Amino acid sequence: MKIILESGATKTAWRALYEDGTVLRAQTAGLSPTCLDVEQTRRIVAEAVPQLNPDGRLVSEVYLYGAGLVGDASAAPLLDVIGTWCPFARVQFHSDILAAARALFGDGSGVVAIMGTGSNSCLYESGVMVRNIRPGGYVLGDEGSGVALGRAFLSDFVKGMLPQQIEAEFISEYGLDYAQIVRKVYKEQAASAFMASLAPFVLSKASDEYIHEMVKDCLESFVKRALARYGMPEVGVVGSFGCACRNMLTEIGERYGLRFVKFLPSPIDELVRYHGI
Repeated sequence: MKIILESGATKTAWRALYEDGTVLRAQTAGLSPTCLDVEQTRRIVAEAVPQLNPDGRLVSEVYLYGAGLVGDASAAPLLDVIGTWCPFARVQFHSDILAAARALFGDGSGVVAIMGTGSNSCLYESGVMVRNIRPGGYVLGDEGSGVALGRAFLSDFVKGMLPQQIEAEFISEYGLDYAQIVRKVYKEQAASAFMASLAPFVLSKASDEYIHEMVKDCLESFVKRALARYGMPEVGVVGSFGCACRNMLTEIGERYGLRFVKFLPSPIDELVRYHGI
């Protein structure tokens, strides 16, 4: 039996692949190595185990993909917990950008774009990542993401630049004033998650010309500053934010000589096909 898990900061998708073709699924909280201690990690893994392996079968392989898994030190706590659960399994760990690349292109080639809460990208050739333009995080980068759109919207809100109707609807729905917004962005934890949580509201107002231009600017910044710089025309996108912006991305891409060939809300099911039985 094989186990595949793909983890972001907020949630982890799990799949168990049995020899007879059965696939069991589970979803838990995220397993970010930068946010969790060993005990928290152990509790999350313990939640998934009975859903994936209720009969206690031998696990032969584990493929672990996650944000923040950039080296042995970052992966060590999670590997220790996984090793306790399935001590005889061969465990491989990889970054979330490789998860996206394999899900989109298998062992082929293309430009990979992650467009969710944050963003990232790479050039992927014949199954190997050959170039990565650093994403920069939500302060220095993350163009083309939910956090970037939420940040732009809040910036215009606090400066009184939004159309009056949209400003009124935002206040009615969220009940936030300037002081509360400043506190959430600068004082509280998970500022990026807060800003990204506003993206669905902003996208729902994209029929308004002002908001349409805001969304377009957010997406075009990512295309211009990252995707178009790789010199390859075929682009695949992983992430719910990118999928929600599919039509606008396709239109922007044409101006930069890019073809958006595949959109996936999540890479997990394509990773199941990639690794097989």
